[in-house]
Amino acid sequence: MAKTQITQTADEGKAYERVEVDKLLLDPNNPRLADYALGNKPTQQELLKILWQKMAVDELAMSIGARGYFPHEPIFVEEDGNKLVVIEGNRRLAAVMLLLDPEARKRLRITDLPSITPAAIKELRMLPVVRTTRKDLWQYLGFKHVNGPAKWGSYAKAHYIADVRRKFGVPLETIAAQIGDRNRTVQRLYRAMMVIKQAEDAGVFKREDRFKGSFSFSHLYTGLDYEGFRRFLNLKDESAESATPVPKNRLPELGELFGWIYGSKTTNMRPLIESQNPDLARLDDVLQKDVAIDALRNGLPLQVAHDVSLGDERLFRKALQDAKHALQRATGTLTTGYQKEDQDLLRTAREIAEIADDLVSQMERKTQGRKRKRSEVPGDV
Repeated sequence: MAKTQITQTADEGKAYERVEVDKLLLDPNNPRLADYALGNKPTQQELLKILWQKMAVDELAMSIGARGYFPHEPIFVEEDGNKLVVIEGNRRLAAVMLLLDPEARKRLRITDLPSITPAAIKELRMLPVVRTTRKDLWQYLGFKHVNGPAKWGSYAKAHYIADVRRKFGVPLETIAAQIGDRNRTVQRLYRAMMVIKQAEDAGVFKREDRFKGSFSFSHLYTGLDYEGFRRFLNLKDESAESATPVPKNRLPELGELFGWIYGSKTTNMRPLIESQNPDLARLDDVLQKDVAIDALRNGLPLQVAHDVSLGDERLFRKALQDAKHALQRATGTLTTGYQKEDQDLLRTAREIAEIADDLVSQMERKTQGRKRKRSEVPGDV
């Protein structure tokens, strides 16, 4: 066995040791991987595959293959028996593993990584490692990945914050202060994570049953700040830092909401939210009107339920404004967009004019009728 070599990191003054790659394990609890349905005990091969496919490991592998591994970027690990689990540096370890293992590259059908010399292979078999614990490292990880230069996605952030709160008992206020959060991001991410946990614990939602492969956590995280979402769930404010932000009597509604946002493979139900903008705002409008909620429950499309939520007066105003803007756009392209032989377009324009004239006439008659009714009201006697 190679002798352990103790050195100092170039930038932090911390002692590191060089450890054989075979002693290092990719982290199954890596917050970056929480977005993917890997099960409770993913294998190292499964972890390596998802890191390669989703985490841009190829860029790191190309860089390390060309320049070697920089010792001033040690991998942070936590002891697990005679193995060391990587807390920080999983992508770097994955890159090295693939450079060293032709069988792994073959399994993943990787053909474009560079070949490295025997001397480079020997160097990469011993990586710089700092032994620590998750508890000791949470502040560094939070600053770097939640509010710092190497940000995770919103779901990875929420997963990390919830873990620190649950495992180490750190108050959310302390987490926010340590990572420099001044925008309630920590509290809002934690609340969204607790809403998911409530839904799964109550059996009204399963992440693996979502209709689409990717888990769009930002739909929920963003929506929970909207008035309609809060009203529909009777949701507690994020400042409460509650592990149960949805009251028990609203858990059925919580299940409905998750179905509308994420759909279900089991029932072949497509999600209503195809894109966060504008669908999330439309759903928020719907959730503020009981009659519009009933429309969704009856299986009507989101757009129809949204129209119901607006009411006829707002729909009429919006329709007129949309028509005006559309005609302005048509006028702007008239010179180059209309050819004199396009008689069908001319007929369409005449039909629009007739509809507009009829609409104006009806609006004027209605206006005059209201004026007459007001003039017929007798004065004081």
